[in-house]
Amino acid sequence: MELIVIYSGDFGEKVIGNLVNYSTFCISCAEACTHCKEGRYSFADRITGIFKLPAPSLLPVLIEDSMRAYLPKEIPKADIAIVSEIHPDLLLELPRILTDSGSGIKAIIVPQERPGRIARLQIEEACARAGIEIAFPKPFCDLQPRNGQPLIKKFVDEFKVGRPEVRVEVDKSGNIRQVDVLRSAPCGSTWFVAKQLAHVEVRNTRELHEQISASHHSYPCTASMEKDPAIGDTILHKAGYIIRTAVKEGVK
Repeated sequence: MELIVIYSGDFGEKVIGNLVNYSTFCISCAEACTHCKEGRYSFADRITGIFKLPAPSLLPVLIEDSMRAYLPKEIPKADIAIVSEIHPDLLLELPRILTDSGSGIKAIIVPQERPGRIARLQIEEACARAGIEIAFPKPFCDLQPRNGQPLIKKFVDEFKVGRPEVRVEVDKSGNIRQVDVLRSAPCGSTWFVAKQLAHVEVRNTRELHEQISASHHSYPCTASMEKDPAIGDTILHKAGYIIRTAVKEGVK
């Protein structure tokens, strides 16, 4: 499976860095780094195109003409596109442009790391007409393919990113011996959280939750701290609950 990334902002670069897994990407542990990800994976050869667009704040509030002036001139062959934080009018036009490009892209993932204007219904309708799978995970670490989304499921399975999944080994004293990452948050934060949980007592729920939260914030999570009306909380808090649930399930 091959993908392209169309993005604006720091989050897209974090996702690319985690997928490529270059040696200096994760610096969260600083001098305490044990190179836990080194040589474990790299999907650099699966990424056929990376396109950074101008920040929406630098573009007109409404873009009615000259869409192609802001989007890639040529789109390479791929199966799936990750589209992060681009102008909502460009996003709305993207399904048609991908179809007309002949790239063969039949799935789009649009992670939502902050509240904002997005014509989700219209985008879904455009994708349905074009036979393109579409997902709007909020945040990206909540990506769970729905029925009828074989390409997005294949992406999650092959790239091992999406809703985090871990396996937690506990010693006889009830302390965490090791946390193995089976599937990471797309930004890579799961690897850092996993390392920080060594020696924490699983039966001390308060300590465990505090350590998960502190590690998740320290990575740092780039999701917004602005309250999102659609979920009734901040997207960062939702991301924190997701990794907490993953660790709880990993202990089981």
